[in-house]
Amino acid sequence: MRTANRFVVSCCTAAALGGISAGLAQTYPVKPVRVLVGFAPGGSTDTIARIIAPKLSERLGQQIVVENRPGAAGNIAAELTAKAAPDGYTLLMASASLTINASLYRKLPFDPVKDFAAVTLVTSSPFVLVTHPSVPARSVRELVALAKSKPGALNYGSGGASSRLATELFASMAGVRIVHIPYKSSGPAVTDLLGGQIAMMFSAPPAALPHVQSGRLRALGVTGSRRLSGASAIPTIAESGLAGYEVNSWSGLLAPGATPGEIITRIAAEVANVMRLPDVRDRLPAQGLEATTNTPEQFGAYIRADIEKWAKVVRASGARAD
Repeated sequence: MRTANRFVVSCCTAAALGGISAGLAQTYPVKPVRVLVGFAPGGSTDTIARIIAPKLSERLGQQIVVENRPGAAGNIAAELTAKAAPDGYTLLMASASLTINASLYRKLPFDPVKDFAAVTLVTSSPFVLVTHPSVPARSVRELVALAKSKPGALNYGSGGASSRLATELFASMAGVRIVHIPYKSSGPAVTDLLGGQIAMMFSAPPAALPHVQSGRLRALGVTGSRRLSGASAIPTIAESGLAGYEVNSWSGLLAPGATPGEIITRIAAEVANVMRLPDVRDRLPAQGLEATTNTPEQFGAYIRADIEKWAKVVRASGARAD
């Protein structure tokens, strides 16, 4: 009899909790939601957060506040999110830096898998390989030949882990040595590239393409599997002589790890709706971005696979950030 009573109580408790959880998802949100960005305003991660925030606000019925917390290659914002209350009111607009930092840093104040709940991938974007016009190479093949003829003579700038590892993968696959010049963000790196202080870099399209169009920089290739729709004259690096090379940066939403699944599902669905809006979708190509939403489960798997991919590059290059 007692066993039966315990069974009834357990069922009632489970039903009650299920009802509370479902009710939570239906009423969420009841106050503003903040989206943390681990980089300074103006970068691609910040740009996409600010494109979708007003539309997501309309769909959720609450203000979406984009908050920049730059520093430590995105780790400051990631730590704040990982340690925030798991109630859906603090989200992280993450980038590939999160999965790269898992290997690039010996010790992080958070676990990039366990401490986050994947919500959805939002965009993907290739880098553009750009050089200063003084570099005597007009194609990827010529750049590789130049680097092989003068080992260590070329240098490159990086404004973050993603662009750095994209270059390290390029150098590894091409069998060349290029000297790394680190910058705190991509803005100063592009400035020095324009001034000829560095020879080359892998840059986000929005930062590079205006200078390519003006003739102040030369674009040799894009890192994705296909050409950019807004700059189709630039070939992919794979088709330019480095077969198999492909790197895509990405942005996606994460929440603290214990955030209720119903809230995660609600946010993911609303973001997918936002990314289908013509006035959002049509703005992305100019930024070199492509809408690439998926389910929380798919995004979680994507993150784990990306961590494994970059771990191999970090080990091969010996790169370290601390």
